[in-house]
Amino acid sequence: MSESTTLQRRRFLGLVLAGTLVPAATAACAASGGNEDSGDSGPTGEVSEQNPFGVAKGAAVDAVIFDGGYGTDYVSFAAAKYADLHDGGKLTVSPSTQIAQELQPRFVGGNPPDLLDNSGANAIGLATIAAQLEDLTPLTKAKNTDGDVIADTLYPGMLDDGTYDGRLVQLNYVLTVYGLWYSKSLFDANGWKAPATWDDALALGASAKEKGKYLFCWGKEAASYYLTLAVDSAVKEGGDEVRVALGNLEANAWSHPAVQAVFGKMSEAVKAGYFRPGGAGTQFTAAQAQWSQAQEAILYPSGSWIENEMKSQTAPDFQMTGAPPPSVTSGAAMPATAFHASAGEPFVVPSKGKNKAGGMEVLRIMLSKEAATNFAKTKLSSTVVKDTVPEDAFGSTALASQIAMLNAAGEDTYTFNFNDVYGFTSQNNVLWNGFLSGQLDVAGLTSGLQQQFDQTREDSSIVKVKVS
Repeated sequence: MSESTTLQRRRFLGLVLAGTLVPAATAACAASGGNEDSGDSGPTGEVSEQNPFGVAKGAAVDAVIFDGGYGTDYVSFAAAKYADLHDGGKLTVSPSTQIAQELQPRFVGGNPPDLLDNSGANAIGLATIAAQLEDLTPLTKAKNTDGDVIADTLYPGMLDDGTYDGRLVQLNYVLTVYGLWYSKSLFDANGWKAPATWDDALALGASAKEKGKYLFCWGKEAASYYLTLAVDSAVKEGGDEVRVALGNLEANAWSHPAVQAVFGKMSEAVKAGYFRPGGAGTQFTAAQAQWSQAQEAILYPSGSWIENEMKSQTAPDFQMTGAPPPSVTSGAAMPATAFHASAGEPFVVPSKGKNKAGGMEVLRIMLSKEAATNFAKTKLSSTVVKDTVPEDAFGSTALASQIAMLNAAGEDTYTFNFNDVYGFTSQNNVLWNGFLSGQLDVAGLTSGLQQQFDQTREDSSIVKVKVS
């Protein structure tokens, strides 16, 4: 898993800013591979340029898709094309929010689906199933349904985070921007600005409190969003050494001064009453509605899926807008415009699926310009496929702000994925619910996070990902 790749990531964003998304001036507005013991690949059809994986006529595809911020209909969109190409073959999309609980038994039993979107708080740690997944390199070398080689249609760097132990085992479909989200109309009405530092955030919390509002809110299944915010801020403050230490599960990684400084500021916000109480007992979309609809809280940390996830529960004229995470000080290692950007929604093709060729084929269809443009238009977020977001950003203030953030950041972006690789999210939710509720102090949070790092690092059965 090449999380390292600061230089590659910067190169990717440089090309994005060269015009593959939105010009700066308008920013405001053969059969698949696998392991030798991969099992029966199912019925095989004739291999051709139009059928590069040899999908058999009429072969059905079983897909399990995380039903989160983007829903599942963007995968179902591929069903008609799949049926047309393969003599009525049926793509069945099964939504799930409990990926690990529902899918791990299927992997153990040797009957996994043909395609899996391994995402969400209950995703399966990639390290535990990587050996049971197909190498997706043949997919990237194939032509999409437009006749273009898929690798040539993607933003540079988008395959980096899918490589594990030398094999491309997952394809991340969505270009995700992480940051703080707020209502521009509410901020303008109150003369507020997105905080550049945590002291700014604390001052904003005091101002919000005077207006009868909270600075933040959270929900029990998404408490770890605040871990992402904390790491984003700590990397911004301390630079690459923080990212590398965390990515390599180093001893005392969570005791790094930059991390501790962020935790300290967040603790101040908790103690000052700037977090809306009750988050540990509130379902996460209900908590998010406290921000987007009731506007009881004024900031929310999330990825760029948030607009689509809350589109039915957002106040009129909310003007959802994103901003980079705050640093601790104005003298941080990275500039105020720096932020966390990466590819997300990791799709995998299990080697023991009954129709793994069909799983690869559905991904091939999803990577066409038609399907990727449909995603951008309906989900108001970009996929990893280039040239699918128009200059008007489909009228979305949130999507337009993402482009503005990319333009402003230039080369100063970063990413990390230790949670996904090692499957820490569920454990992290427990720790962060305690911390945000005021039941766990900085020392307790640090100890809990470090303990899971140490246990994983010392477990020789887990293949580790070297981050540099």
